[in-house]
Amino acid sequence: PAIAAGAAFAQARDRDATVLALAADHVVEDTEAFVAACREGLIAAKAGRIVTFGVNPERPATEYGYISPGDGISGQVRAVAKFVEKPDAATAADYITSGYLWNSGNFMFRADVLLDEYRNFDAASVEAVTEAVTKTERDLGFVKLDADAFGSAKAISIDYAVMEKTARAAVVPVSCGWSDVGSWHAVWELSDKDGQGNAARGAAVFEDSRNSNVWTDRALVALEGVDDLVVVATQDAILVSRQKDANGLKRLVAKLKTVAPEVTENHIKVHRPWGSYQSVDNGERHQVKRIIVKPGERLSLQKHHHRSEHWIVVRGAARVTVNETVKIVHENESIYIPIGAVHRLENPGKILLELIEVQTGSYLGEDDIIRIEDDYQRT
Repeated sequence: PAIAAGAAFAQARDRDATVLALAADHVVEDTEAFVAACREGLIAAKAGRIVTFGVNPERPATEYGYISPGDGISGQVRAVAKFVEKPDAATAADYITSGYLWNSGNFMFRADVLLDEYRNFDAASVEAVTEAVTKTERDLGFVKLDADAFGSAKAISIDYAVMEKTARAAVVPVSCGWSDVGSWHAVWELSDKDGQGNAARGAAVFEDSRNSNVWTDRALVALEGVDDLVVVATQDAILVSRQKDANGLKRLVAKLKTVAPEVTENHIKVHRPWGSYQSVDNGERHQVKRIIVKPGERLSLQKHHHRSEHWIVVRGAARVTVNETVKIVHENESIYIPIGAVHRLENPGKILLELIEVQTGSYLGEDDIIRIEDDYQRT
């Protein structure tokens, strides 16, 4: 229903809107070829077709769905004969021989056409997303759909909801260096490699190892005598897996949600309207954070019942309120916030404010924040 909500949002702003709905995590290496395909698709979309983009396959991939193109419509645009699910290797090879295309999952359509077709198959969901758009709220730079209304729409992909049922489906074949980056193996395929087929981002050393992929933002990762591995090392977790086990990571994440939910639910770096904070170290009675405050922004006026805080400025300058006192704290200076003190942190400058916060106390949870004033209307 997300694409339907996007169509309803576009139509609310322009009743004749044409929408290009693109996945956020795809790679397109030949942008000129893709733009040319979009121009082809635009003509068909304005004529009432719901256009998808079919990638000319480079190999018999089993990780993508396929499209069988039908009769020509105009230029390179063809009707869709049928959509097919992800095949096994032998079937994928047959699909390529038969002229099938990879289903890229990207679409172009007139907003009114998509909503009318969606309404033919699931009127209740279209009503729900339309209500969700009507009741949107602005929150800083975000537009928030009404959660209750949107939640009542059926959770189903646009392929199943509309594309496999409509007679208006059309496809534009394109060769544009496309990948949906749906796995670490796909990341490896897109990465620069050494002479042994190893790819690395961050500090990595390979010895007698081939066709492996290392991403690290922490300690040096060294591989010796192993092949075809993925190693991803972040501050809070390390993943080691086989390169081509496409479903293994899904199974692992499902298990982690049960055995280690803090890894899947909590992020090391947390973004806020004023900037971000990142956990550096924590123990039973202490926690260390790296805090970034955007120029001109400030945190809430607040206090804590169970912890004190030490702030060390490492870049920029901070305007700090502690009870009735307001002072500027410069680089390489620090300030102490006692338990129970009403305090606020601001960035009055034109560059990012960066500081290290050391919390100490009997309880260090984020719910020990009593906000007195807040620019972002948080409670």
